[in-house]
Amino acid sequence: MVLFRRGVHFGSYGRVDDGPGVFGRLVESVQAAEESGFDAVSVPDHLQQNQVGGGPASPMFEAYTLLGALAVRTASVRLFALVSPVTLRSPGLLAKAVTTVDVLSRGRAVLGVGAGWDAAEHEAYGIGFPGTAERMDRLDEELAVCAALLAGPPATVTGAYYSVRGAWCSPRPVTERIPVLVAGGGERRTLNLAARYGDACNVFADDPDVMRHKFEVLEEHCRRAGREPAEITKTVFGVAPDDLAEFASVARAAAGAGADGMIVIAPEDPARIPPIGRVLADVFPD
Repeated sequence: MVLFRRGVHFGSYGRVDDGPGVFGRLVESVQAAEESGFDAVSVPDHLQQNQVGGGPASPMFEAYTLLGALAVRTASVRLFALVSPVTLRSPGLLAKAVTTVDVLSRGRAVLGVGAGWDAAEHEAYGIGFPGTAERMDRLDEELAVCAALLAGPPATVTGAYYSVRGAWCSPRPVTERIPVLVAGGGERRTLNLAARYGDACNVFADDPDVMRHKFEVLEEHCRRAGREPAEITKTVFGVAPDDLAEFASVARAAAGAGADGMIVIAPEDPARIPPIGRVLADVFPD
């Protein structure tokens, strides 16, 4: 079953910090997306905005507090962080956060995870940022711990970096299990983790041939892991150009390369959200 097909990512909350006004504008845009046929909404899990989005002085909400608020202001969209860096939270805290969002949203949460990339953010906030190999090892352990916590009984897992002992995750998720999205296109480690733990993946690629290759690598990892590739929703991440015909061509190319859906960065002008949603609904229908 496809987890979602038409996602919108609110990667920036604007450059003006007027407190509640930032949240009010975001809610209006999120609700417009839901009404326009988007079936998933994601937000960044960062502590500060990067330079592309306006720099550290621009607004940046804490991801799971924000998702909890959006849970009670939406009705149908999937909700997740795109994505939670392995460095920011312990697996136990992450499992509790996403379960809270799941309960508040009545079963619409997705656990989005990745290895992280923003070294400057970590330095600014005094958070360690180990090398790529260690971050990938940590991500593997994080997924194992979260899987154990979200499975039901008290979890006991011992790893090189993370351990839990008789840990409960209560209240329980609304659905049998919270789906997992692993973001990134690393062919050796990231797509392997998606095959072993994921219900969805999200790759960053502009070229349809690259997309197709990434999905073929994912299928190979699935075969080695004993999973059916169809169990994993394949999505691509992108920016919707101003020209809707051009965007429709991009979306169709992604579908032709094997994508089940797209996650697009929300445009600065919220009036553009409905027409983008209509294009995606045409290319990736339910």
